[in-house]
Amino acid sequence: MLQKLRKKNQKGFTLIELMIVIAIIGILAAIAIPNFLAYRTRGQNSAAKAAAKNFYNTAMAYFADTTTTGTQVAPSNAVGGYQVDPNLTYSNATLGDTGTGTVTQSGAMTFQYPGSATTYTLVTDGSITPSAS
Repeated sequence: MLQKLRKKNQKGFTLIELMIVIAIIGILAAIAIPNFLAYRTRGQNSAAKAAAKNFYNTAMAYFADTTTTGTQVAPSNAVGGYQVDPNLTYSNATLGDTGTGTVTQSGAMTFQYPGSATTYTLVTDGSITPSAS
């Protein structure tokens, strides 16, 4: 049948063949794009959660090394070698050292990627709770 559609010595693809290939590519793209967006959001949420845990661990190590009581640290201070992720949104809350082994907190310490709807809140015991914005 294709031989009838093609004239003598003409090479290439018919319009129907090209349309079928474009339709298949469109179907694959319709499936792949939402999955990619979900993977990206999940990755951003994991990065925000990891940043919260890293800040807490860095603050605890800083408090253990510092003999001054009443020290307050925030993610923007970058104390103890904590690297601030410029893509994250941080709250202005601080963690404090009382010198008695307990940690105080002023305000809610939150970590969030701007494109994500999930905000992670760091608590003084090191636990991290997600909340939808």
